[in-house]
Amino acid sequence: MTQYKWAVIGAGPAGIAAVGRLLDHGVAGEHIAWLDPYFAAGDLGRKWRRVPSNTPVKTFLEYLYASPAFQFTEAPLFALAEADPSQTCALGLVAEPLVWISDRLRERVSAVRTMVTDLRLRQRHWIATTGVGEIECDNVILAVGATPKTLDHPGLTNIALDVALDPDKLAQLPLDGATVAVFGSSHSSMVALPNLLERPVAKVVNVYRSPLRYAVEFDGWTLFDDIGLKGHAAAWAKEHIDGVHPARLQRIPLHDKDFKAALDMCDHVVYTVGFERRTLPHTPQFGSLDYNPTNGIIAPGMFGLGIAFPERRADPLGFVQHRVGLRKFMQYLDAVLPIWLAYGT
Repeated sequence: MTQYKWAVIGAGPAGIAAVGRLLDHGVAGEHIAWLDPYFAAGDLGRKWRRVPSNTPVKTFLEYLYASPAFQFTEAPLFALAEADPSQTCALGLVAEPLVWISDRLRERVSAVRTMVTDLRLRQRHWIATTGVGEIECDNVILAVGATPKTLDHPGLTNIALDVALDPDKLAQLPLDGATVAVFGSSHSSMVALPNLLERPVAKVVNVYRSPLRYAVEFDGWTLFDDIGLKGHAAAWAKEHIDGVHPARLQRIPLHDKDFKAALDMCDHVVYTVGFERRTLPHTPQFGSLDYNPTNGIIAPGMFGLGIAFPERRADPLGFVQHRVGLRKFMQYLDAVLPIWLAYGT
């Protein structure tokens, strides 16, 4: 059985950050196992490239240059570097340098294209069952990512979120004359709504719970940083949601007495109601595991990072949010990795 000091499960932005920072902290590459079925910058690289981000270009660049192990000073000139640093961009501009960094890191560690199905702790070592056999490691970082949440409204044809957010994929669906329900009022909602309204649909019904929230930057912090609308989504919402609704858009509160009647008119549905942690490897000794959202500890020698295990932090006014974003993953890792190195098995 191959033995390692660290195993990183997942190769999205959080997994990339974890491998980079382990190398930065002096962990030898041969002591790191990196496990992922694709090594394509996670779902960001595989599904969300056409989605407009809610993060300025300069923030992405801070992440890319943060780790010396990334060796990004040696990178070719990507389109991201030529974008306005103060503006947001399509996630595809971020995916390209992430894949480049991932490929470089894979040359320095033991990278294996596989899924991890089980994890069990034995004699202070974790045994990971994978599609290519078992590996043994002292510590495990789970950076498994998240998948879109869904609701249960039978009789409606579901349009997957990655399709609704990608105009090219959406154009391939036969939506002529369709009436589409969109649940939610998130960043994803404000991307999906204009995409749908550009198609020959008869009507879009946006079902929501509460008023929109917009992120506002102050000196050193941002109000509603992780839940507020930003960038193009915010601009569209201010004009077309809190402004004048497009002719084919109906908005209705979930609690409204006419909600059921409005939903009965729909034949398709898009759920933009957030994300939930991807299914974790099975841990038969412990059952269902959770994490400490202030330090990422799950179990002895097991730690969580990224959108599946976001940091919980209060803003200067005391409002608590879960921090999600590439730079935030790196900042959180910088704070907790010294703890993980001491807390490991």
